Amino acid sequence: MRSYQPDLTPPWKKSAPAPEVPAEPDLVVEEAVTGFCGAVIRCEKTAEGPTVTLEDRFGKHRVFPMAPRGFLLEGRVVTLVRPSAGGPVRPARTASGSVAVPGARARVARAGRIYVEGRHDAELVERVWGDDLRVEGVVVEYLEGIDDLPAIVREFAPAPGARLGVLVDHLVPGSKESRIAAQVSDGDVLVVGHPYIDVWEAVKPASVGIAGWPVVPRGQDWKTGVCRALGWPENTGAAWQRILSSVRSYRDLQPELLGRVEELIDFVTLPD
Repeated sequence: MRSYQPDLTPPWKKSAPAPEVPAEPDLVVEEAVTGFCGAVIRCEKTAEGPTVTLEDRFGKHRVFPMAPRGFLLEGRVVTLVRPSAGGPVRPARTASGSVAVPGARARVARAGRIYVEGRHDAELVERVWGDDLRVEGVVVEYLEGIDDLPAIVREFAPAPGARLGVLVDHLVPGSKESRIAAQVSDGDVLVVGHPYIDVWEAVKPASVGIAGWPVVPRGQDWKTGVCRALGWPENTGAAWQRILSSVRSYRDLQPELLGRVEELIDFVTLPD
């Protein structure tokens, strides 16, 4: 017969029970051991116990056991539990993957700005990062091209309290865009870009319902060539609305664009 063994652990060394949080879809948590941060995709029963699948902002999936005190939610240790059947599903994050701030009011606009090349770029940024930008008080404007970028930067007069971020299409070595960007060296300006000819390509083909973005021969208007190759009406405005409507969150965008926009937001919101 086993004898009773009292728990002699001092009270101050005992772990306090962590609050239990239902693992609702889209809840963003961090796994305590690996530091992997992502949104809940699904919960499953396995022979070893319940598991939860997380998806990070780049679309990578990881499966973790739902161990006690196994996750962090907004910096607090929690225990994930399976949501009750038929329970309410509440969005816990914005389209960009950031934790949503219920009832947050738009902040007064900062002096800093983010410039993008065209209207389509601005509409895509607004669709995914709009909630974040309003909370942070960041305004996005479009330039209709960057040929005059050095003069535009001088006119903006960037300063520590008014930083300028610029997102450039097709910023690859040897391109015209890279030569223009190299002319800007102000420490209060950050010029970054993605490798795509146009921001259309930054939307994942699967989200649009196509196998891939076609290669358009040099000398042709790229957007018109895309419409022609895909068998769409050669109306680039209508084509863009079709593409934009397929974007629901950051998961529909390529990581090469995601990282650059996040970098710009961080730059222009740095403390003075």
